[in-house]
Formats: sequence, structure tokens, C-alpha cells
Amino acid sequence: MRTRVIKMKALLVFACILQLSLTLDNGLGRTPQMGWNSWNHFHCSINAQLVMETADAMASNGLKAAGYQYVNIDDCWQVARFPNKTIQPDPKNFPDMKQLIDHVHSQGLKFGLYSDAGYYTCAHRPASLGYEDIDAATYAGWSVDYLKYDNCNTDNTKPEVRYPVMRDALNKTGRPIFFSLCEWGQDDPATWAPKVGNSWRTTGDIGDNWNSMYSRATSNDKWWKYAGPGGWNDPDMLEVGNGGMSHNEYVVHFSLWCLMKAPLLIGCDIRNMSKDTLDILTNSEVIAVNQDPLGVQGHRVNMTSDGAEVWAGPLSDKSVAVILLNSGSKTQNVTAHFSDIEMSGTASVRDLWAHADQGTATDSITKSVDSHSAVMLVLKPQ
Repeated sequence: MRTRVIKMKALLVFACILQLSLTLDNGLGRTPQMGWNSWNHFHCSINAQLVMETADAMASNGLKAAGYQYVNIDDCWQVARFPNKTIQPDPKNFPDMKQLIDHVHSQGLKFGLYSDAGYYTCAHRPASLGYEDIDAATYAGWSVDYLKYDNCNTDNTKPEVRYPVMRDALNKTGRPIFFSLCEWGQDDPATWAPKVGNSWRTTGDIGDNWNSMYSRATSNDKWWKYAGPGGWNDPDMLEVGNGGMSHNEYVVHFSLWCLMKAPLLIGCDIRNMSKDTLDILTNSEVIAVNQDPLGVQGHRVNMTSDGAEVWAGPLSDKSVAVILLNSGSKTQNVTAHFSDIEMSGTASVRDLWAHADQGTATDSITKSVDSHSAVMLVLKPQ
């Protein structure tokens, strides 16, 4: 028996009004950010050479052309503070931060750094609590474009108290710096972070396995009404290409992140990835759903007890993006009823992974879907 999770149209107008009233309008993040982050694959084993090679690969292998633009260093680049209190990069691994950033910019890409709204980062490196103005000025002086801001080793005040301090410090620099909040969904940031940052983590850290990925997607789903141009729910970075999931599971991962308008931050070693991984990450039709200017987060609209799921969201051309997902253990039919996605009559059908038109459907569409697999479609009213 189908269980209706939510109706789309009844909440869509409310969601758009709510999002417009809450969003921080700093001109950034009009669509979800796309890029690469060092943490998922490399953790603390990072240096300037790795980052430059990554930027070179992104510029040459099709990722930049597909829309990926940020090259982001995560934790472990900083080691101390100079006597004047400015942050000191690791002199061995990052001897000239400005030179590194200039190299990334020379490839037509943008550069991001990591810090923390506590006394120390999660890897126990110096963080920014109490040094917000100094650090923001330093980052702007280096021409940083993006800041991921974590939530370890704090003074036990609420994130909604500490994060606006860095927002204000960044704004004072006059440099547009994308502000990515990473407080792991601790204080329901979707309800307050749209006025503070351009994206906000809604979950704990992702792992490179099905259960972790799927649970991050379903946890993120309940906040769908709060996302929109300028500010996005973030269920954490992509694990595609790191080897812990099957090809079909990575297709599900990427499909869900794109439909949910999640940030697309690659977490693998893009210098040495397979063609299958590159093909997933550069699927232009799926990315177009993520980058659609309407900016309404797709969400789960139906789920059966055996894991037949329908996720859907409207697009700017009046069509609807739909994922037919099988989270169960056996191959089964998954049906999207048009009434659940606020459609009626007949629609043309486009399969985004097959890159093929598939005729028309009337009132519903059904596909056979393997376990831990998905079909992603765009349905356009006729």
C-alpha cells in the first residue's frame, strides 16, 4: 500500500515565500555550489602540490566545463598563529598560500579554505573563535572565494550565536566569499542559517557506504522547504568515486543530491578517477536539475513498505524531475502517480541517465528498478 509522504503543490508557494523571507542575499549561491573538497579522500594528507594538480585536472578533464568551480582545502592546512595573531599555514605543506591560490585562479577556478567556529578545528588545528575579523581579513587578502566553517572545540554557545560573527567579518572585507556552515544539523540550521550563510549542513558526516549516504538523504529531505537561491541544505559532500559503493549506488547518490539541490562537492581523487566516475559526475542532464534556476529542492513524495520510492521536484520550465528509487533488497516496479507530483494528463518522458526520450506517459509512469538503483526522469506536460 502506498504511503503518501507529502503533497508538492500545496507547500510549494509557502516554501518559495518562506525561502525569500529568510535567505541571506549576498549575491552568491544562486544555484548550489559545485566543486571539490579534500576531506573525504585525503583527510589531513594534503599539500599545495596536490591542490594544484587537482585544479589542473578539473580544468582539463571536463569537470570545469560541467560547472565545477571551487577547489576547497579542508582541515589541516593551518598550524599556528604568528605573533600578530594572523593564521599561519603549514610551512612545509603550504609554503606560499597566495601563490597556490593564484594558480587555482589561473585555471579559471575558485579557491576555498576551511576553518572552525571554535578554539580548535576538528583536527585540533588553530580555529577562528575570537579571531574572526583577523582571519576574514587574511582570507580576503589571499583572494579566497569560499569558507567552510566547522563546529568543533567550541565555547559551548549555540552555533546561531557564533556563526553570524564570521558572516559579519567576511562581509566587512568587501570580498564576496561563499560561506558554508558546517554545524552538522546540530541546531536545525535550516530554520536560522539562511540569513547567515549560503549553505548549511543538515546532517553528520557522510561515509562511503549505502547506509550512510541513504540516511543523509532522508535526514536532509525534511528541510526541503527551507532551501532556495542563495542558500542550500547540505547533506555533506559526494563520495562518488571513492570505492565504497557500487556503480548503481553512486548513480543513486548523485541523482538524489542533484534533485535535492544539494551542493555538488566532489570528494574523490579527481586526478586518478575512472571513466565511470567521470561519467557520473559530468552527466549534464542530471546536473541541469541541480542547477535549475527555480531552486526548489526535490523531495520524497511516496514510499512503500518494501522500498519503492518516488522523489520529485518542479523545474523552471514547468516540467518535473522524478527519481524512481528502489531502496529495497529485490528488483521491483516503482510507480510515480502524476497526482503525487502535481501533474495530470499526458507528459513526455526523458531518461536522464540513458540520455533518451521515452515517449509519453499518462497519469502515471512505472519502471522496473534493481535493488539500490534509480531511474531519473524529466516529465514535461503535453
